[in-house]
Amino acid sequence: MGVATAPSGPASDSDRIGPGRAHWLRLARETADDLATDAVAREQAGKAPFDEVSGLREAGLLTLLIPAELGGGGADWPTAYAVVREIAAADGAIGQVLGCHYFLSWGARLFAEPALAAQVERKSAAEQWCWGGGFARQELPLTLARKGSGYVLDGRQSYATGVLVADRLAVRAERADTGEPLAVVVDSARHGVRIDADTDTFGQRLAAGGSVEFDAVPVAAHDVLGSLSADEDVLSPLAALASPVGRLLSVQLLLGMAEGVLAEAREYSRAGHSPWHPDWPAGSPQDPQVLTAYGELTVLVRSASALADQAVDAVNGGLARGEDLTYDEYAEISVLVVMAEAAASRAAQESTARALDIIGARSASSRLGFDRFWRNARTHTLYEPVAHRLRDVGDYFLNGAHPPFVLPVRP
Repeated sequence: MGVATAPSGPASDSDRIGPGRAHWLRLARETADDLATDAVAREQAGKAPFDEVSGLREAGLLTLLIPAELGGGGADWPTAYAVVREIAAADGAIGQVLGCHYFLSWGARLFAEPALAAQVERKSAAEQWCWGGGFARQELPLTLARKGSGYVLDGRQSYATGVLVADRLAVRAERADTGEPLAVVVDSARHGVRIDADTDTFGQRLAAGGSVEFDAVPVAAHDVLGSLSADEDVLSPLAALASPVGRLLSVQLLLGMAEGVLAEAREYSRAGHSPWHPDWPAGSPQDPQVLTAYGELTVLVRSASALADQAVDAVNGGLARGEDLTYDEYAEISVLVVMAEAAASRAAQESTARALDIIGARSASSRLGFDRFWRNARTHTLYEPVAHRLRDVGDYFLNGAHPPFVLPVRP
């Protein structure tokens, strides 16, 4: 197995139009700084993040991926990934809300016909929609039945991100007559839509997660974006990239959490606190155990970050290939993203847990709020476990098997 690199291809419109990467990263840092000022208090309050989403909207970050000619920011996926990581370092839950929004709002470009996709994105930019929901397979699928010139949607979607604050819900539903899985967009305020919050989660409390009940909700034909079938006769290699694109958001989210906890722990240590040797001079952290722990975690996170950078280049190159992308190229890209996800998962879990040891008994204080990083990272990895995905990497390495088209539960 080689290492996927960015295939050559023509520059996309987003490479030529829009304010540029530096602009978006500056806005992301400013927004992250605002979120960091009261992150502990907001996380402990656990209120639906309407104010936080308003801040993202005011910064223009919600429309970042929409082409400039349709009223959006005209940025590319590498920029969107960097923005999500910056936000996640300050607040992992809001990083997840933003990442999920990017994935779902951009999905029209892969699953819908170009004219319909442009129509959806133009309206999303004009009305500054925030998107929530998810395209992952549900144990009890939503059903979409024909009614007149449109459809009606029934069923319950559980564990969906962003639904408490979403203007539009993007969901997976199966046609009642054929069983074909389809990507569907629903106005969250439509009659028959009922949203219940996940009130008992121990982490990612501000990810606006919940369950959505659809009771005979009318769906117009133009609200059905397209097929989510995993059949290679239906699914093009380009559309199949939805899986690694979404999983790479998970990678950035986890790396942001890892970098965020290490940054906060470093500031705490630099203030002269030492859990094992309180006699070390204040402001001069010289504890060898602390230094070793920071060294090990820095190597772990930087290594995962380097692998993530390779995956970002590969995904961006695959998108640039467009309809010329082959299934063999898709498979190589998908496997590289899975490897990055496994490395990021380990980095986030170890960093957020061991940071508590570095800080010592004081980390048990709810006032400091260091535990939120571990709770957020662990909650996310429970929804997106990587163990079974590593089998796909082994099957590809050993047998050349293409990884299955599996969309993330919570990108």
